[in-house]
Order: sequence, then structure tokens, then C-alpha cells
Amino acid sequence: MSNTRQQSPLIFHRSMPMTCPYLDGRVEQQLFAELSGANAQQVFETLGESGFRRSHHIIYRPACPGCNACIPVRIPVAKFKSTKAWRRILKANADIRAQDVGTTVTQEQYNLFQSYVTERHGEGDMAKMTARDYVNLVTASPVDTRLVEFRDAEEELIAACLIDCVRDGFSAVYSYFRPELGSRSLGSYMILWLIEEAARRNLDYVYLGFWIENSPKMAYKARFQPLEAFGQDGWYPLDSLA
Repeated sequence: MSNTRQQSPLIFHRSMPMTCPYLDGRVEQQLFAELSGANAQQVFETLGESGFRRSHHIIYRPACPGCNACIPVRIPVAKFKSTKAWRRILKANADIRAQDVGTTVTQEQYNLFQSYVTERHGEGDMAKMTARDYVNLVTASPVDTRLVEFRDAEEELIAACLIDCVRDGFSAVYSYFRPELGSRSLGSYMILWLIEEAARRNLDYVYLGFWIENSPKMAYKARFQPLEAFGQDGWYPLDSLA
């Protein structure tokens, strides 16, 4: 008799309708399932290549009635075009030191996180997150998740990026930074760093989550060219709309 354990089937659910956080007057619904067990990483990678995202132990993608505005996008690392603007941002942040700290959580991180979400997303649920909620954001993951800290020349923590490591690249989960350092363009810098790190490791893609053309919070992703989007027939080039 075989001792091979059968994996539990993945059961998908549809969330209740909610107010869309990105487009006024729209209703949001999610198709989601719980990631668990020994094959969680494999399942996550397979579904991630089909446009799904992860939050804590849940994998999901939008399933909104009458709306397809949320489009999964990724950067093909080998084809990425470094423009003068991108080189300027890299030069402005040449003093930064990046460090992968795994899933180590500190009060310093939480203080920076709170400063960022209060300034940039004060009206959202994330601004209400407690220190325990932040710990769960970083550690409640059944897959290979890492937090990268970015420190300046004085070793002060000025930015951080939570990423999932997958077989063909990095999936950017959430990033935050000191909001008063606008001239550094730290949000863009962290994406550029992920592209460079993926290239250094011979990885193919940086997954950026969902692009929403008419949402100021999400439309910026089209600036990273070339960009690929996921649709009914798989991944395809997304023309520059920046």
C-alpha cells in the first residue's frame, strides 16, 4: 500500500460584494481559496502564473460583476528598458543598502509602516492595523516570503518591501517608505531594485499585482516597460499607457 498522502483539494469561494477601494461607484468581489499544506508553494506559484495574488494565507483574484478593470501585470526582466528617469532614481538612491531580513519583525519597521499608511492611506483599513496585525502581514504566509529593508548611509530604515519568492521571479506584496522623502521616489526605487535583483539571480519576472488604468493608486505600474498583462489567452504585451 502506498504511503503517499493525498493533498486536500483547493476549494474556491466568492466573497460578499464590497465597495471597490479603487474605482468610485464600483462593487468588488474576490475569488479566493486558502493556501495550506506541504504543496502550498507549488499551488501558489501555479496560480500566481495565472494572475492570482496572495494575502496572508489566502490566494485570490478579482471576480467583480460587470468589471474587468483589475489586470494582473508583470515585468519581463530581460526586456526591461532602463530610461533616463529610472537611472536618475537609481543614482539618487545610490547610498541605500538593502538587506533581506526574512520574516523578522521589529518595532522600527512598524513605526515606519504606521507613518506611511497614515500619510498615504489614512482613509483605508491598513491605517487601523495594530502591531499584531503588522506581524501577521509579514509572518502569516505559507509560502516563501521575505522582507527586504532599505537603509540610508546613516543606517536609518527608510523603506521596506514584502515579497514572495516564486520559481520564476519575485512577487511584490506590499511596500512602504518614509513619505517625507518624496524626492527619492522610493516606491519606484524598490521596484527597480527588484528588477536588478531578479536579473542578478537569473529570474524572469517581477510580478506587480493588479494594474488599474483609471486608478491613480494603481495606474503607475504602466510606467515600467515593457509590461505584460494576463488575460483569457494568457500573458500578452501591455502597450505603454504612461
